[in-house]
Amino acid sequence: MIDSSPSWKRRRFIAVSPMESELAKGRLAAAREKYGRDIRVYETSLASATPSNVSDMEETDEFYEFTAEDYFRVSATKKEDKYLKTKKIRDAEEAARRSRMTKAGVKVRFPDNLTLEASFHPSETMQALFDLLTKVVARPDLPFYLYTTPPKKQIKDLSQDFYSAGFVPGAIVYFAYEVPKGDDGAYTGPSLQEEVVSLQGLELVAQQEAPEPTPEAAATSPSVVPEQTEQKPSEKKKMVKPKWLKM
Repeated sequence: MIDSSPSWKRRRFIAVSPMESELAKGRLAAAREKYGRDIRVYETSLASATPSNVSDMEETDEFYEFTAEDYFRVSATKKEDKYLKTKKIRDAEEAARRSRMTKAGVKVRFPDNLTLEASFHPSETMQALFDLLTKVVARPDLPFYLYTTPPKKQIKDLSQDFYSAGFVPGAIVYFAYEVPKGDDGAYTGPSLQEEVVSLQGLELVAQQEAPEPTPEAAATSPSVVPEQTEQKPSEKKKMVKPKWLKM
């Protein structure tokens, strides 16, 4: 039902009845109440499924060459340092920037090419993300960790808020189960619970509007013609005799 065409085409479904749309809205509302926030589930594209997008090639010597442009940029920076702002002004500007941020959209990518997307407030901590994942993963009994890339960095400080972590307005993190030392096997089953996976695509069904009538249907539909009321004699235009006419 959904292809790889542009986003404005992906929202077109073959047939979505009003009943199906209402059912999708009801299931999304139930999931929102159960998990405490809106979540989306969709398949990860093959181009971005793996985090190994960093080249292993070493930089050449020309990369580290100090150019004239670099010299002037450093000189300009030193001139600006003479007019450093006070800590009070910097804190005020930072507080103003932070107050304008109201949403942190986090996408969690799983090994089985599924992505879970959820929204958080910038003041919430990483613990809120881990709490949500504990509710939706297929094996909450297995220890897991999250990391960002590049470079690969594991998220360990769960008391850090999303704004301080640089997750505003959005971020992508990767999910992995911890494998004990000496254990060659790893969990290869589904990452998310079946109930969560079934939410895939429901937001598009819920947003689908009723299809517009086709030209054939419009042509066959009975047309309504307004009734024409008979003009009263008093409303008829009176004949005026011209002055030049003599009887």
